[in-house]
Amino acid sequence: MRTILYLVRHGETEWNKEYRFQGRTDIPLSKEGMIQAEKVGQRLKDKFDVIYTSPLTRAVQTAEIISKTSSMSPIIYDNLIEVDFGEWEGLTFEQVERDYAKEYKLWKTDENLGPILGGEQNMKNAAIRGKKALLDIVSKNKGKNIVVVAHGAIIKASLIGIFDLKVNMIQHITLTNTSITTLEFSGDDNEKPLIRGLNDRWHLKI
Repeated sequence: MRTILYLVRHGETEWNKEYRFQGRTDIPLSKEGMIQAEKVGQRLKDKFDVIYTSPLTRAVQTAEIISKTSSMSPIIYDNLIEVDFGEWEGLTFEQVERDYAKEYKLWKTDENLGPILGGEQNMKNAAIRGKKALLDIVSKNKGKNIVVVAHGAIIKASLIGIFDLKVNMIQHITLTNTSITTLEFSGDDNEKPLIRGLNDRWHLKI
């Protein structure tokens, strides 16, 4: 039995354009983000049986636009929420690198935890949470094509958790807004999927 999981990062927000740590701060889609969501919705038209989303507005808006092509409504799944970046939320990457130089460097290079100042505490916690969420969704929808709309950091952390990679590998994965990362789960072994696509964004070029 084959289960396909389409991991979709939400559309662009104003904070994305400004390169800010967004985290749990509930920012809506920008005008460009709405256009991106329409494009990924057309890309996924007739390709999924169920759709889940993070509870944050930018993800819900993206999921609702995607689901317009179907008769289904997005299912809110709380543990798909973005990583909580604590003291860094709202700051640009440049500000954090300047004002929290030591902590920022450790977050980018630490292989085991990827510590954060407050919030989720570290990226390892996010990896555990994300892996558990995705495997739970897959176990409830075996044999289906599933869309999950979430956020860049939690999707990357989930991949780290599922594939048991070093935590700092998160820094070496790029996921653009409304990109699709596709995993294929076969048989009863939900723990070892195949990566069928990573950061697929050709729909944005149409």
